[in-house]
Amino acid sequence: MINTLYGILYTVDPIGCSVVIECAGVGYKVQVSAGTLSKLPSPGYHPDGTPVEGAEKVRLFTYMAVREDGVELFGFASSEELDMFRMLISVQGVGPKAGMSILSLMTPRTLAMAIAAEDTKAISKAPGVGAKTAARVVLELKEKLGKLYPSTDGIPTPSSTAVSTKSAPSGKLADAQEALLVLGYSRSEIAAAMKHVDMEASLEEIIKKALAALMK
Repeated sequence: MINTLYGILYTVDPIGCSVVIECAGVGYKVQVSAGTLSKLPSPGYHPDGTPVEGAEKVRLFTYMAVREDGVELFGFASSEELDMFRMLISVQGVGPKAGMSILSLMTPRTLAMAIAAEDTKAISKAPGVGAKTAARVVLELKEKLGKLYPSTDGIPTPSSTAVSTKSAPSGKLADAQEALLVLGYSRSEIAAAMKHVDMEASLEEIIKKALAALMK
């Protein structure tokens, strides 16, 4: 079992979301999420194969998928992303490629928020992931998220949108809008949904009500 890879990037394929990382003279091809790809440095080798002086080494947390027709490695910039990937592929009907598709659309924390809020619409925006699959992801993972993202009512609140209980309604409105923006909704969609929300409610309730309106 290959748990991590540490070495120099040999090639990067941004279209196929894959890299080749050279470790101790061996090149491993690894499928990565768009989020992980964006965090990686430039390849440590020139197109002619000569090394780049002072090339930066990288570490990828990996998952090895073994099938009858071959073996594939999937790589992640953080253990948090790998943990979420493992949770996704534990869901019936979600294979490694679908899991990577979801994580290329959303970070682990925004995905956790979507699952906790039962926002199947946001999850189904991932290529190759339909409404039924998104519904299974929500159904099977919602209760498990508390261990990774403990928070009030099971909904993770990003630090950038955290508010105190003394925040004014206008502050909660801004925080709720920011949370919905990271889930992929437009400002016009959010503005329309907010018309049906009680701004005296908690931030979590505002997000829940807004998502319910957006999903109609």
